[in-house]
Amino acid sequence: MSATSHSKPPAVERAASPPLPSLASGLLLAAAIAAMALWLGALPWFRSKGLSTLTLTIAMGMLIGNTVYPKWAPRAGPGIAFSKATLLRAGIVLYGMRLTFAEVATIGAQGLLVDVLMLASTYLGAYWLGTRLLGLDRETTLLIGAGSSICGAAAVMAAQPVVKGRAEHATVAVATVVAFGTLAMFLWPAVYRIGVDHGLLHWTPRDYGVFVGSTVHEVAQAVVAGRAIGQDAADAAVVTKMVRVMMLAPVLMIVALLMSRSPGPTDEPGRRKRIAIPWFAFGFIAVAAFNSLIAVPESLKHMAIAIDDLLLAMAMAALGLTTHVSTLRSAGARPMWLALMLFGWLLAGGLLVNDVVGRWLG
Repeated sequence: MSATSHSKPPAVERAASPPLPSLASGLLLAAAIAAMALWLGALPWFRSKGLSTLTLTIAMGMLIGNTVYPKWAPRAGPGIAFSKATLLRAGIVLYGMRLTFAEVATIGAQGLLVDVLMLASTYLGAYWLGTRLLGLDRETTLLIGAGSSICGAAAVMAAQPVVKGRAEHATVAVATVVAFGTLAMFLWPAVYRIGVDHGLLHWTPRDYGVFVGSTVHEVAQAVVAGRAIGQDAADAAVVTKMVRVMMLAPVLMIVALLMSRSPGPTDEPGRRKRIAIPWFAFGFIAVAAFNSLIAVPESLKHMAIAIDDLLLAMAMAALGLTTHVSTLRSAGARPMWLALMLFGWLLAGGLLVNDVVGRWLG
């Protein structure tokens, strides 16, 4: 027995330190998929359909992951795992270069209050509906809630390590973002036009933009939904959406704290868990503060955003590569039912909250 106990640690150490060639091959695979998705995402046809780079990347990753990748996994696995963990956190930190605190001021108290109310109500509603009504596991519920309430796939990816979700949990959540975010992108402009034409809505294009930014899942989808009405609507939608993105860091910290207080199914009863502090969320805030206080040259800012796009795309490619279709099928229809309920709230509740707050502060 003692010989066995002395022989295990070295094996663990060797597994924890993958050889550089294996790390490099996985990184190259993730980078190749990410580069192709970045190229496709820049084409006018894909941009007009609101298909973001992250959406394209996970689709390509899943296609390869469920066909030829299993043969490459022994060699590429360490680099893919590194992409899902380390590169993801680096990408979330660098995401702060897209934001400035001055953007909060441009939408005023109305936009900020609407963002807070919609984010809080959607995430809390997701948790109650998912765990109590539908009987979903906590990880899937929190990830779907993050994607619907904050900023789509990027929020799902950022929340995954905090809630300790597996690849299949995150992929199911991203699938709901793609499905219902795409539907919202086309439905929201139609609802606005019908409301205005029949005298049900007395909104300006800017008011509509705030509604879009506070309710549509992905940034790319918000841009398309806003532009369908006009440039003023698109500008308000993007700013409101980016302010919502800025709330990602405090939400992750709150979720981490609540996860430490609430035992999971595998935790020992009566034993308090340590708080899994999402340090990368603090980095996200620090970078946003730096971008707000320091006049960063546009060339450097564009370079940082381009690097960030690549990092996030590589992380999403790794997520797709390690997700099996059979696992998604086993998740059943309940995640989609949850996402559908949240979609209904984002539409009906979003209209109500935006109208009430607009009348109150207008």
